[in-house]
Amino acid sequence: MTVNMLWLLLPELILLLGGVTVLVVNMAATRLYRDAYNEEVSEAREVPWLPYVTLAALVLALLATGLLAGTKASVAGMAAVDAYAIFFKIIATVAVSLVTLSSVDVMRGKPNAGEFYAFLLFATAAVMLAAAATNLIMIYLALEFLSLTSAILVCYRLDDARSTEAALKYFLFGMVASAVLLYGMSLLYGATGSTDLGEIARTLGTPVQNWERYLVYPALVMLLAGFGFKIAAVPFHMWSPDTYEGAPTPVTAFLSVASKAAGFAVLLRVLVVALPGLFFDWTWLLAFISAATMTLGNVVAIVQKDMKRMLAYSSIAQAGYVLIGLVALGKDGFGAQGVLLYILGYLFTNLGLFTAVIAVERATGSTTISDYAGLARRAPFLAIVMVAFFLSLMGFPSTAGFMGKLFVFAAAVRENWLWLAGLGVLNSVISVYYYFNVVRQMYFQPQPEGSGAVSDTFALRVALVLAVVMLFVIGLYPQPFIQLVAISSRLM
Repeated sequence: MTVNMLWLLLPELILLLGGVTVLVVNMAATRLYRDAYNEEVSEAREVPWLPYVTLAALVLALLATGLLAGTKASVAGMAAVDAYAIFFKIIATVAVSLVTLSSVDVMRGKPNAGEFYAFLLFATAAVMLAAAATNLIMIYLALEFLSLTSAILVCYRLDDARSTEAALKYFLFGMVASAVLLYGMSLLYGATGSTDLGEIARTLGTPVQNWERYLVYPALVMLLAGFGFKIAAVPFHMWSPDTYEGAPTPVTAFLSVASKAAGFAVLLRVLVVALPGLFFDWTWLLAFISAATMTLGNVVAIVQKDMKRMLAYSSIAQAGYVLIGLVALGKDGFGAQGVLLYILGYLFTNLGLFTAVIAVERATGSTTISDYAGLARRAPFLAIVMVAFFLSLMGFPSTAGFMGKLFVFAAAVRENWLWLAGLGVLNSVISVYYYFNVVRQMYFQPQPEGSGAVSDTFALRVALVLAVVMLFVIGLYPQPFIQLVAISSRLM
């Protein structure tokens, strides 16, 4: 490994070293406590400044990513350092920084917080590696790294049966999806003799030869199944509602944004770089998946009584909207710009909303939607920002969500996918019902007897303010972000 290679992998190395540092500091603090008080402790002692060590590692990784801006290089032919990878590295570090801020008070007093923060850093590095991967082997290893670290985070609360059940479902579904993905990759390797995405495209040619289609078509279906699990697209979404509901809420926030962003990053790179010769075939497949995903997600979300479960189906529906951009890529890559802009806006919208859910859950011990009754009187600030986040998810003008939907729907219209754009608009209207059901509870229902004020701590308020400010900055002054995604979406 050369010095140049270490430089290109600097953000990932910082995160891995940061995770190890958090683990070592946590163990050292436990040993010092045992020596100082001369007593046996079966659990690690809390180190209150561990989240700030985690945030420092994330900030350093973000700065290192910024230093690589403008670089276009390959790391041993397995990963790329380009504008596309750098965009998703920024997404990963910013998303996990907000997750860490929202976790400060949730993890306070927890004896094994060190492991939690360490695995958050490891999972962030996995997202970065997946977004940069340009080889099927690297893609598989990065996604497996992400799946394993995510499963550990999901089952963090070992004393909670729901958390354990959620982790088991996530792990088992993930194993099946991983096997299907690997088999699809093996078929693609059998047809081309290469695992490099660019070489696969050159070998297959445009259009793909008839004899190769017998291997490539099944490979395409299996790849979409494997990636569909990561983005929770229908019919590969079965794990999502139970896992979102049972996992610790900060972990649910991570899965809904950072993990899903990794899935879209890999999916877009593989389809555009490796399989342009099958453009017609995979666009139609993705069109039907997109339609099913956003429709099922929105319709089933209507009947949910638990906030986290409702947001799980909302997240499924949001994946359907993003897929519209992949269907309508276009020759100029306008659809890809829509995908990236949507993910950027979704980052602040969904993480901000989950941060508010964490604040309410800390005060009430529940995530049931009915427990949000009278929240506007108990916590006016939380209620206001939650309305802003719901408006963004609906695609209300002046919000980041509006810009994302505008771009993906416009791409669909430009490429004559009118029925898909129309279905997307219809589903956005349907989503108003269940989002504003929560707003109705907050503003028009009396608060439960005996319920007190819902306080948001300093860390939660910082995360909420950052999220809501960026929500409106992207919505009201989108030009810098449009230029960013225009540069970042150039894959060929």
